[in-house]
Formats: sequence, C-alpha cells, structure tokens
Amino acid sequence: MTKKLIHLLTFIVALHVSAQDTFLHCGKLIDTKNGKVLKEKTIVISGDRITKVADGYLTPPNPSDKVIDLKNKTVLPGLIDMHVHVEGETNPNQYLERFTLNDADVALRATTFLKTTLMAGFTTVRDMGGSGVNVSLRNAVNKGYIYGPRIFTAEKSLATTGGHADPTNGTKSELMGNPGSKEGVVNSAEDGKKAVRQRYKNGADWIKITATGGVLSVAKNGQNPQFTVDEIKAITETAKDYGMFVAAHAHGDEGMQRAILGGVKTIEHGTLMSEATMDLMVKHDVYLVPTIIAGKEVGKNARIPGYFPAIIVPKALAVESKMTETFAKAYKKGVKIAFGTDAGVFPHGINAQEFGYMVAAGMPIMEAIQSATVTPAFLLNQTENIGSIEAGKLADIIATDEDPVQNVKTLENVAFVMKEGKIYKN
Repeated sequence: MTKKLIHLLTFIVALHVSAQDTFLHCGKLIDTKNGKVLKEKTIVISGDRITKVADGYLTPPNPSDKVIDLKNKTVLPGLIDMHVHVEGETNPNQYLERFTLNDADVALRATTFLKTTLMAGFTTVRDMGGSGVNVSLRNAVNKGYIYGPRIFTAEKSLATTGGHADPTNGTKSELMGNPGSKEGVVNSAEDGKKAVRQRYKNGADWIKITATGGVLSVAKNGQNPQFTVDEIKAITETAKDYGMFVAAHAHGDEGMQRAILGGVKTIEHGTLMSEATMDLMVKHDVYLVPTIIAGKEVGKNARIPGYFPAIIVPKALAVESKMTETFAKAYKKGVKIAFGTDAGVFPHGINAQEFGYMVAAGMPIMEAIQSATVTPAFLLNQTENIGSIEAGKLADIIATDEDPVQNVKTLENVAFVMKEGKIYKN
C-alpha cells in the first residue's frame, strides 16, 4: 500500500470519526403517526436525516457531537401547509401590482414571505398557483440559494375564459387578448390536456383547477361551476399520466360535485358544500383543505373602504363565516381533512392560527396536527421523508414552549425550527 493511499484512508477515517451528529433532548415529543405525546426522548440527527429516536436523554459518544436542550419544550415534525401562495401577499395595491411588478420584483419580495413561513414552523408548503415564479422559488430553496420551506407547486392555476384565475379578468379590452392553454385558460377537454402538459413542461408538481368562481377574482360570481365534468376528467387523467394529482378550488356546491366526479384529489375551501357533496367526498376518498383563516381575513379586509375592488366586497363578506360552518359539518361527516390556509390572502407567517379555528369548530387538536403532518405527507407522496419524527426521515423538526395538545395557541409562536438538519430558529 502506497503512502499516498494510506494518507487518503487516514483522512477518510478521521473525517468519518469527526462528523458531527446532533442530539435533541426532548421533554415531550408528539408522535404524529400514532397520535400520542411521548416524554423524555432523544432524537439523533446525522446530516439532513434522523438516525435514531431513543428513550431518555442519550449522552453523545463523540466530543464533536452537538446537544440541543429542548427538555422544557414539546417537539413535533415540521408543519405542512397544503394551500399557500408564495408569490404575493394581500395589500390594497395587489390588483395594480400585476401591471407594475416584474418577475424579479415578485421573486425577491417572495424571499421574505418564504423566510417568514419557515420561521413560523412550516417546513413544507404546497403552492396553489401563481405566475410561474413559484417554480423558480421552489428550485432556489432546494438549491439552498434562499431560506424557505420545501415547495410543491401547481405553477399556474387552470381556469376557464373569464373564470377565477383567468389572468386577464378586470383588464381593459386591449389587454385581454385571448389567453389559452399555455396561459392556463381551458375551454375544452383538449385544452385541458394541453394545459396539464404545459404545466408539467413548466415544472409543476401538482395541477390546480378553479372549479368555481372565486372571491378575489374581478368577476361577479364567486360560486358558479366553471368546468364541465368531461373537461375535469381530461385534466385529471392527463395529470395522472404525468404523475400528478389535481386540486380544485371550489366555493359553490355544483362545481365541487363536478370536480369530485371528475377525479380531483383535494377540494380547496369547500365553502358552500352540501351534505350530499360531503358524502360524495367520503365515497371517492377526496380530501378537504378548509382554509378557514382565509375566509375570516378577507371578510375583515372587505370592511376596509377601498381595500378591494367593489365587485369583490359582497363575495368576501358572504364567505366569512361559511367556511367554519362547512368545516365543522364535513369533519363530523367523516371527510378527510388536510391542513391549508391560503396564506398570501392574509399575511404569511400567521398560518398556525388555522389550528385554533379547526379546534374551535370541533376537531381535536391531535387530529388537527396530524392534518398538518402525516396527512399532507401522504398526499404529497413524501411519507418516507416528512410528516413524522422517525429514523430515516428528513430532520424537519420544530418545538413549542408549551404542549399544543394542552394549549393550541403555542403553535402560533414556535421556539425552535430545524429543516433538513439545519437549525434556523433556536
């Protein structure tokens, strides 16, 4: 064996021996997989992964290992928000900004929203539609260029002409043009197939359709169905070919039923959902993403003169309390729930207020936490990586000052944030 080879092997062994592991001493640990609160646990982290979860407070074997004392905290997996809009944030000028901000402006501003979201304990989000900058933001986070939660994005939402998410709604006729599948506007089954393929080409992880009118679009009706069942089936079947699920924004009941029969996986908002539609969701294994906080926030802003265009105000006031009522009924009916907030419709970073609204509406806090951890991990096809604290999974870990099972409000101000083994807040 040559001296050079011996030196190389010695270096590799020394590097391995000196590699630093992190030991988290946890006073309480929420087992999201089994819905239990465990006591006095140690989580061992090597690199970006959890290598061990052990009873008691382990002593590190190597002097280089790091110990984080969370003995007076409650530790749980990083939270997952299944409905955010990372590109923007509500403000009185939001409709004007479509004409004044460049993509670079949108992206640079969004870096602040992403950091705020991560510091609030949300280590993964599903972005439910923007201009396409969301794909670049996802890639920048993944490459470590910017701080933020892991992003799964729908890129540009699919709409019908004049429907919610038609990007030319409310503009003067010279600017309207005739957007089509490339721009995410669909008017036939064939358009739908092409639009899905375009989203795949653009880098989307999910597909989102606007199955009904919307509250914040510059259009009169916020409830009417806007896709046919055949159009939705073409979209969901094509999405399946490309390894993607479909989410459906929906406020009105008829549009929800069409979306469910068309094969979508999640219903976003579900504001005016009937009990018959709830039964249909249970039958077809479709999840509700309730966004209760969004209804409350848009109702509040609608009372501020001039905050929204006049056409939006009555729609915003109409949904304010309905989302809570629908959520309560759907939960009791056995509809599966995935946590989502519509952050961006309200300021990023207060996402965890949704937990309080869910609990007040009748959902036990442990189930609400599971709806923001194991459930979305499953829907994102990321169960092997996120959603629970187990050996082999990514070290996405947060901690709260109090036990959230005893005080849900503590989730609104997390004390510790780790994503992929890196500490962002301590």
